[in-house]
Amino acid sequence: MMVDRRHPRPSGHAEQAAFPVYGFQPPVGTPYGLEASTIEDFFAQHDDWPWNPPRPGRATFHYLIAVTEGELLHDVDHVTRTVTPGQWLWVRPGHALCWHPPGTARGPFILFEPDVLRPDLARLLAPLTAHDAPAVLSPQHEDAAWLRQTALQLLDEHRALGRRPLDIHHALRRSLLESLLLRLANSPGLAPVGQVTAGTGPADRYGRFLDALELHFRELHQAADYAALLGCSVRTLSRAARDATGKGVREVIDERRLLEAQRLLSGARWDARTVAAHLGFTDPANFGRFFRDRTGLTPAAFAAGGTTTHP
Repeated sequence: MMVDRRHPRPSGHAEQAAFPVYGFQPPVGTPYGLEASTIEDFFAQHDDWPWNPPRPGRATFHYLIAVTEGELLHDVDHVTRTVTPGQWLWVRPGHALCWHPPGTARGPFILFEPDVLRPDLARLLAPLTAHDAPAVLSPQHEDAAWLRQTALQLLDEHRALGRRPLDIHHALRRSLLESLLLRLANSPGLAPVGQVTAGTGPADRYGRFLDALELHFRELHQAADYAALLGCSVRTLSRAARDATGKGVREVIDERRLLEAQRLLSGARWDARTVAAHLGFTDPANFGRFFRDRTGLTPAAFAAGGTTTHP
């Protein structure tokens, strides 16, 4: 299901700071960027990986787990989430993730790459796929049974490779996934579908910048880096950022690095030197100045002030 794209394993603090990036790698013969399984099968197939010892990382794809029985513990952005029957866990590309040892959880497990969604559906579903959308979703009561049935239909179709022509098989899988996501987008705490739009203009460019930022903010810190990734000029990217937020690209990058630093210092209890290395600072003193200039506190003072809490 997932593959670690970073093979070297440095030692000491550097090992803690080096987050592997998990790319999408479905079983041989699985068509396109979509896979359906169950959480219990994932636990059984992967033995003690990647929870013994716990190995934080980031994925380049979405994954959804619908808990139908038991309880699932899973870290998203350095905060442990508890998912109970009827709830869905959504880990989006770029989120920091960490598995807990297998427990009693059972239910469908759906993985898909962002480009599986047709562009028009991707625009409608932007509030659901956004990086700041909730990690744990509690669907409306009237949607719960329908969602579970659709997930099981997707699982059945995924397992039925060879039952019908490959293009029909994939079209059915994608249709079931899109239907499921459109209903899941009705969950409380989300903006209405269609409210956040994407297209070919500045708003879409800024959205693609945020996607790239989530995956690369540790190692890429300049506007020019992201302009090169997106195939546009720094001026064009800056205009898109200003139009969307009123902020410059570098300010958006620094805010994302600062948010990660705060999460690691408080919620994950990392020390300042390890956080500095994780975020690409060559000198812990530079990280200290960066953090103090933006918060008014040293990293140590911030860490001593409390822990980060999320639902």
